[in-house]
Amino acid sequence: MRVAFYTLGCKLNQAETESLANRFSQAGFQLVSPGDGADIYIANTCTVTHIADRKSRHWLRLARRRNPSALIIATGCYAQRSRQELAQLADLIVDNKEKEHLLEIVRGLPLPTPPSTPATTPAVVGRSPLRHCEPRLRRGEAIYPVAATVRTRSLIKIQDGCHSPCTYCIVPKVRPRKYSLPASQIVDEVKQKVALGYKEGVLTGTKVGSYRDANTDLKDLVQRILHDTGIERLRLSSLQPSEISPEFLALWQDERLCRHFHLALQSGSQTVLQRMKRSYSLEQYHKTIDLIKERIPDAAITTDIMVGFPGESDAEFEQSYSFCQQAGFANIHVFPFSARPETAAAGMPEQIKDKVKRERNQRMLELAQSSRRRFCEQFLGQTMPVLWEKETSPGSSIYSGLTGNYVRVYARSEKSLRNEITLVTLAEFRNRAIRAELPGRLAITSGNTQNES
Repeated sequence: MRVAFYTLGCKLNQAETESLANRFSQAGFQLVSPGDGADIYIANTCTVTHIADRKSRHWLRLARRRNPSALIIATGCYAQRSRQELAQLADLIVDNKEKEHLLEIVRGLPLPTPPSTPATTPAVVGRSPLRHCEPRLRRGEAIYPVAATVRTRSLIKIQDGCHSPCTYCIVPKVRPRKYSLPASQIVDEVKQKVALGYKEGVLTGTKVGSYRDANTDLKDLVQRILHDTGIERLRLSSLQPSEISPEFLALWQDERLCRHFHLALQSGSQTVLQRMKRSYSLEQYHKTIDLIKERIPDAAITTDIMVGFPGESDAEFEQSYSFCQQAGFANIHVFPFSARPETAAAGMPEQIKDKVKRERNQRMLELAQSSRRRFCEQFLGQTMPVLWEKETSPGSSIYSGLTGNYVRVYARSEKSLRNEITLVTLAEFRNRAIRAELPGRLAITSGNTQNES
């Protein structure tokens, strides 16, 4: 039985898909690319913006066209928020609470075999009785190892749920159950990933900094992973300014900790931050940036910026732009405000016109590009270790990788570099990435690359 996964949204969603794919593979399902055709399509959806909703619906329709007889499953935050909107597109809708039991749910269904037709009434977990049925594997089908189907870096979920009162954010409504995974379970998972050959682990969650397990906080967890496992690189996903302290930053004396901090700012205007009900002030945020740069000078600090929040005046936008300009971010993920159902911001007065949002979005994107260039160029001529992820296209001999401080690097190598960590000399910034030179090998220009956040 062939199963294809699609993931949209945050690193937490990606980590959950990676875990699900691993379970399905171990259970005997064949993991395939969506374009190769599948018997089961699983969309792990996002609903943080209306664009994410639209992309999720588009993929579900595309899956149906690819195989009309396939079992189409929608899970994730969009499925949690609105089962009804997805009911005509998916045969099975699984909310976030039941997501971790998806394998057991699927194994309890009468799975499709061509030329069967999809169910006319979508099944909804918790409402429809599920019959037990073992997955039917075709004789001689290959079972692809999950390590070959996911990225070089392994995303490891350590926490879920958020109760923050941010007025624009729907996450507390779609991930309301706040909990942390046991530290021993996380350490064991990291060990398993090391045994599978992964070089880097990324600790992720809805609010990673709020991790708590008995007497273990995030600082203790990181120390334990570094002490008890052989992971070669460890990276943290998004943190809050209040979670950064001199004691916490002291952990980065261990070179295995990647020198990259993602601190979501959302706005560089204090009055907008207050309307957003963010938990920090611009002064606190600025002090955090200064502290990181003082203790870890080569660290990359990346951020998220929202433009067009309700009531954002021209002056407030300019304040936000100026703050970002002065902060020296390594990269800025820019996105326009998207009104989410049942959030306070959706009902606020002075909603910003789309034309204004687009103009502000474009200005911020241009700033993001120049900020990225300034950050990368300060390392030209230096020798840095790079974890190589993949060949950019089959047979190209061009490999793409990341430094510990999140600089995208490209180089040519006739020998496969995938999942290796090698030292390179950073030679030239071009097209939002750096051309690297490997000892004794011909380096090339990076070519066109996508912006990363």
